[in-house]
Amino acid sequence: MLNKFTDDYLDGLGCRDFAPRARVSGRLSSYDGLLMEAVGLALPVGTVCAIGDGASRIEAEVIGFRGGKTLLMNLGGPAALLPNAPVRPTGSPGEAEVGAALLGRVVDGAGKPIDGLGPIRGAGKWPLAGKLQSPLDRGRVLQPLDVGVRAINGLLTIGQGQRVGIMAGSGVGKSVLLGMIVRAAEADVVVVGLIGERSREVADFLETKVFGAARARSVVVAVPANHSPVLRIRGALRATAIAEAFRAEGKKVLLIMDSLTRVAHAGREIGLALGEPASARGYPPSAIAMLPSLIERAGTCVSTGGSITAIYTVLADGDDGNDPVVDSARSILDGHIVLSRALAERGVYPAIDLGPSVSRVMTDIAAKEHVHAARVLRRHLATYEENRDLVLMGAYRPGADAEIDAAIACHPAVMEYIRQGSDEVVTLPDAVAELTGVFGDG
Repeated sequence: MLNKFTDDYLDGLGCRDFAPRARVSGRLSSYDGLLMEAVGLALPVGTVCAIGDGASRIEAEVIGFRGGKTLLMNLGGPAALLPNAPVRPTGSPGEAEVGAALLGRVVDGAGKPIDGLGPIRGAGKWPLAGKLQSPLDRGRVLQPLDVGVRAINGLLTIGQGQRVGIMAGSGVGKSVLLGMIVRAAEADVVVVGLIGERSREVADFLETKVFGAARARSVVVAVPANHSPVLRIRGALRATAIAEAFRAEGKKVLLIMDSLTRVAHAGREIGLALGEPASARGYPPSAIAMLPSLIERAGTCVSTGGSITAIYTVLADGDDGNDPVVDSARSILDGHIVLSRALAERGVYPAIDLGPSVSRVMTDIAAKEHVHAARVLRRHLATYEENRDLVLMGAYRPGADAEIDAAIACHPAVMEYIRQGSDEVVTLPDAVAELTGVFGDG
């Protein structure tokens, strides 16, 4: 009787599908403050590992292999690690939490909420690196997107699914222009990636530019400049993955990333730590090659009808328009908006330099009268700028050239059209009506 009870009891407790698994663990062999080397384990690139025990435990990500050792990079701050500290994987690599549960929330590069509103529940999963899409699954850009900025709506019209860069040096007004777009853009969801910016700017962006109704439809991924380069890249990938998941639901998504240059800087730090040779301006090949794979994930999806309209800020170091990141981004994007320091110094905001700025899809999404009026304004502005010095010195005699006379007469109207207050919203129909009303007969 006792044997029967014991057999039945143990049989009931047993799990028929149980299969013992060894716990994967390695040891830390070297650490120079940024790059770590571990021995005794083989893990795929992108796996997050816990290193150390107790209070000294930190997280690191596998970034490569060398000489039979696994290379990792710290995801946190300074760590009091000791030689031979245990290294254990904490989960499968490359997944981001996505879905409606993230609306109104602020997360860091690892997907952890930092807004004090508790854990995020009910989120779905999406690969950090995205899902490979056939070129034929990409739809054309055919519908305009109202961004609430007169100069952009009228002269650089953005379409749903377009990828646009805002290029400028430091302190010219990129973040202010982004705030104007976030508040007024006609999108179902706004995903904001604040990558590599100052910590103060993160709080300021949330309080002044993403508030009220805009906050309820927004997801913010914030990874300040003092965070690990791996975490900064994961933040950019996470923001893009969140946007992709909403697009798969058929929604119209606006993806804002500030800034693409900081993502490239993070790639440069990792590439140089891995021993890659530095090429143009110190950027290893992998840092520049990473940009197309990130930017190409935005666009329109034919099967779901959703779209990701992406706006990336690109910092031109030293106001150099031929910086490798600026040049690479310009060749991939569907348009770029250049901000001029000279205009900003003259008090023209937003300081959009219309000469080098272009929207490559404007002729596909705007009416012929609209495109004609925009070209007339551009012609008058270009003529005035070419002869600006002559006019200011008094060397030009009125009546000598009809085009210059027309440009001088129209210049106040041109500058008034470009100027706009940071808290002012000008809809697309109003911007087009004003443009065609003044310059439509030129």
